[in-house]
Amino acid sequence: MSRKYFGTDGVRGRANATLTADLALRVGMAAGLIFQRGEYRHRVVIGKDTRLSGYMIENALVAGFTSVGMDVLLLGPVPTPAVGMLTRSMRADLGVMISASHNPFDDNGIKLFGPDGFKLSDEVEREIEELIDEDMAKRLAKPAEIGRAKRLEGVHARYIEYAKRTLPRDQTFDGIRVVVDCANGAGYKVAPEALWELGADVVSIGVEPDGMNINRDVGSTSPAALSAKVREVRADIGIALDGDADRVIIVDEKGHVVDGDQLMAVVAESFKEDGRLARSGLVATVMSNLGLERHLAGEGISLARTAVGDRYVLERMRADGYNVGGEQSGHIILSDYSTTGDGLVAALQVLAVVARRGKPVSEVCHRFDPLPQILKNVRYACGRPLEDEKVKIVIADAERRLANHGRLLIRPSGTEPVIRVMGEGDDRDLVENVVDDVIDVLQKVAA
Repeated sequence: MSRKYFGTDGVRGRANATLTADLALRVGMAAGLIFQRGEYRHRVVIGKDTRLSGYMIENALVAGFTSVGMDVLLLGPVPTPAVGMLTRSMRADLGVMISASHNPFDDNGIKLFGPDGFKLSDEVEREIEELIDEDMAKRLAKPAEIGRAKRLEGVHARYIEYAKRTLPRDQTFDGIRVVVDCANGAGYKVAPEALWELGADVVSIGVEPDGMNINRDVGSTSPAALSAKVREVRADIGIALDGDADRVIIVDEKGHVVDGDQLMAVVAESFKEDGRLARSGLVATVMSNLGLERHLAGEGISLARTAVGDRYVLERMRADGYNVGGEQSGHIILSDYSTTGDGLVAALQVLAVVARRGKPVSEVCHRFDPLPQILKNVRYACGRPLEDEKVKIVIADAERRLANHGRLLIRPSGTEPVIRVMGEGDDRDLVENVVDDVIDVLQKVAA
């Protein structure tokens, strides 16, 4: 069943257009009602990134939650993983992060966490959706039972200390020059401070948010600025977070980008050496490079694949007992520490490996040569192009041609009328030809 408000990562939309103060108010009321499960004062923690619209949505959510009798603790700008951590550690009934992650400033979103610090299941989100469109007036709190709201102090220090404790007690980064790009987003205070406290020589960019510059030419989706700064100051490593700091991309001392596939390999191999890698494997999505899978196999580490989306990675990790997972885009989930992707914690784990090895990042973080990977999209107006016989024939032929030398992945987008065609293999020319053949037929059918 299609959902009206919730997508793959909470409620998201254009601020003051599809994501309005009224909708935020109703989300707060509905979620607050569903998470009142006993005769005690219920509480919700609310964090946000640095978008201008965060003020509007925050106040609307506060009105919604307090109107149904929930107390609200406001965290201010903090990373998404900090909300998950604090929801659990403060025994809150619910956690909320106001963010649209790596999207431009004019988008925003509402991510919800249960009392265990994990994002809500599809079933609970459906319950909230059903309530949003109902008349909740009769379920409002009595005047004496309306919730209270207050801003919580010391949030940044708590999160920094939590992040540092994921490392060995004697771990320091003395002598390592780090450029950290915080995307003018939620991590702009905590990430530089945590790195400095651990002894690194820190150069910061993307730490001057103005409400509208989040992710603009900075952050993990725009690493050019970080690469340039690393080369300029001759840093040993660059770290780029996204707007809500739940993903990370690394840049080596030469200014070359290191993606999530390489980082997962670094962390998984380090965990295996220390006897900490659960199931002797990790979880990644279907988009992770085949080169990663082959490399891990050579190291005795298995790779389980899921659909695209960090929530599916986490579901597989929880179901099967893995403790390392993530996406090529930089969502790295280390479930021994966090209930969601955590860009800062993942970066600290990589830095610890770099410090221990005493070798350049370009050597430590280049675990394998990725296979050529070609990704192209076809937009369609209506219908189901993938069910057309001509499309089925060309896909079958493409898979036969790649055979044991690569793979083909074709999937509809979950957010727009687009078919994504990805091919990868040892022979770039063959991969390009295969992808182009599929694209040609899809375009004719979709026209």
